[in-house]
Amino acid sequence: MTVNFDTLRASLVLYGLNAIYAILLLAIGWYLSGAMQRFVTRVLSVTHRVDPLVTLFVGSLARYGVLAVVGIAVLQLFGIQTASLVAVLGATSLAIGLALQGTLSNLAAGVMLLLFRPFRIGDDVEVAGRAGKVRSLSLFMTELVAADNTQILLPNGQVWGAAIVNHSAYPGTGEVKVAFPVPAAAASALADRMLKELRNDSRMDGQAAPAVNISRVVDVANPASPILELTVSAKARPSQADAVRQCVLDHASALLAAA
Repeated sequence: MTVNFDTLRASLVLYGLNAIYAILLLAIGWYLSGAMQRFVTRVLSVTHRVDPLVTLFVGSLARYGVLAVVGIAVLQLFGIQTASLVAVLGATSLAIGLALQGTLSNLAAGVMLLLFRPFRIGDDVEVAGRAGKVRSLSLFMTELVAADNTQILLPNGQVWGAAIVNHSAYPGTGEVKVAFPVPAAAASALADRMLKELRNDSRMDGQAAPAVNISRVVDVANPASPILELTVSAKARPSQADAVRQCVLDHASALLAAA
């Protein structure tokens, strides 16, 4: 058997050049896919009419679309025709579907989350045993940011298949109501100081005046100094209600410790 070195050399050169072209094409395609994602995201963001969740999803879809076109071009560069590729994929569709059923279910769940939009970017949610603020939704993953600034990545299949608790779906009332026991001798002074602090707090709703009242008697075991319950009622801006409530508790603890 005689080896034609000229033919072998020509084949090696041809396939070597094709490999170099494929690498360059993949590098260019990777760059173009990122550029396309940024372009689509920028265009949809300029209108201010498209939900940020939709913007991120469409941008991700555009990126993967460009990568798919580049992949087909690379295959054709090595002589693999599109018709042959479709025939091969058709013959192995069952195996691919079984192997990628988890990935495909995440993709389908991502589409359903995009269509029904049970949450938006920035919403505080609880889903699949995790809680955090929604940061992004891609084709396959939902990203949350926990209270301690930890990144949480959840497959879309788990998000769509679990109960979703959205704490940001309805606007809060901003109502703050805190009750705590105080000695009767210090109740009046504590009520005045607490009321003064609330009136000077910029986070309060200016249309509703705060109130600090004695709601009931808690303990009369010592008639000389019974224990009363002091109730603080106020209305803050909805986004600041939790912070004001915590501030009231901290301030009440400090006043009681100093009393």
